Formats: sequence, C-alpha cells, structure tokens
Amino acid sequence: MPIRRTRGVTPRPRATGALRSPLLTLALAGAVIGAAILLFVRFAHWAGAHPVIAVLLALLALPVLYILFRAMPRARELRRAARAGMGPPPEEMIPGPPAVFDVLPAPTDVRDGLTAVMPPPVPDFAALDPDGFEAAVADLCERDGCREVEVVGGAGDLGADVLATAPDGRRVVVQCKQYGPEHKVGSQDLQRFGGTCWTVHGAQLAAVVTTSEFTAPALEYAEACGIRCVDGTALAAWAEGSGAAPWGPVMLDTA
Repeated sequence: MPIRRTRGVTPRPRATGALRSPLLTLALAGAVIGAAILLFVRFAHWAGAHPVIAVLLALLALPVLYILFRAMPRARELRRAARAGMGPPPEEMIPGPPAVFDVLPAPTDVRDGLTAVMPPPVPDFAALDPDGFEAAVADLCERDGCREVEVVGGAGDLGADVLATAPDGRRVVVQCKQYGPEHKVGSQDLQRFGGTCWTVHGAQLAAVVTTSEFTAPALEYAEACGIRCVDGTALAAWAEGSGAAPWGPVMLDTA
C-alpha cells in the first residue's frame, strides 16, 4: 500500500461520538452569542443612563482586550487545525500514557519484539533532508506492519510528522527530530510534543524518533507521560531488523 503524504494536514482522530461534537459546539456557540447580544443590549440601556461610568469602564476594558488580542494567534492556530480535520478526542481519551486507552489484543503470529530485516543498504538517516527523513521513518512503519501510514509533517502539523495504525490497532503518532550528534533532543521538545500528541492527534502510542540522542530531563518527561523515545542507535537497530519497532512485535508475513 503506498504511503500517503499530505503536508501540514492531520486527519481527525477516530473517536466515538465524534458526530455529536460539532452539534454540541454549535449549540454552545449559539448560547454564548445569544448571551453576549443580550448583555450588550442591557449595557447599552444602562450606559445611556450613566455615560460617565460607562466611559470609565470602557477605558478599563482596553488592557483586557489587548491581552486577549495577544492570545489570539494560538487560538487561530487551533482553529486552523480543527478545520484541517483534527477534532477533540472522546472524554475518556485524556492526556497521558497509552494505558488509558482500550488497546486491541496483540496479534498471536509475531516475532517477539523484532522487526522485519531491511535489505542492505540501510539508509543514512542523518544524510537525508527533513522530508526524506520523515518519509524514511514512514517507510519503516509500513514495512513493519503499520496500516494507513501518512506523512503529515510541515507547517501547522502541531508536532505530528507521521501517523499510522499499528498492527494491534493502536493509533501511532510520530515526531521526527533529525538532529546532529551534538544537538540532543531536550525536555522542551518532548513537552511541546506531549502537549498535542494525546489531546490533538488522539495518539494511543506516541513516539519521538531522532538521529541524535535525548537529554536526561527529556527521557524523564517521556517516561512520566508515556512517550516512546527512539534515539539514533535504536533507529539504526530498528532499520536493520536487530531492534524493536516503537510499538513492539509485528505481524509475520505468512504469504
């Protein structure tokens, strides 16, 4: 199956009750707009009777409006992501390790923790361009049993570079960090990814794959919130077939 490559577009997480979310959002928006109109009409009547106090209140409201205006870029970014097809996960899919999700039973026909052997030569991941690195990681995912593999990295990706469905049915969200040997993946990188992989992308297994290494604080954060870390050594072992894929065993090809 060819890997779909869509730049900067992330599909909606598969969540039960997703059809009810737009209706609930519209209902809430209608209620807020109606309440705002009612308050504005009442304020207009009150301001006509108390013009001086109304002017003072308007002047005091200017700093609040300025703060809200400064916060708008983040809100616009989230709205663009929603229009791109990323709806919120169901209520039970709260941020945290994959243990909070219902995971399908692991396949019985597996090689214990090992991946398929890639015929030589194994790609030089550090020599690829960023797009090529993401595509190479996606190829590894598809090679080792993942379905519906997509490369979605780019502007507005909100931390996701590769999306896939693992052999056991879990939704896999991967961020690719192609760094040099002196540039380690830090805790801030993991925190930014942790802020979107579960809630925005609906991950059931989240992984950060790098050509470099992770700092100790980054590994501590990843362990605390259940993110898999694949450094350059583990990536090479995964590609060569001597190490495990981030999701563990894969289906054997019995054909």
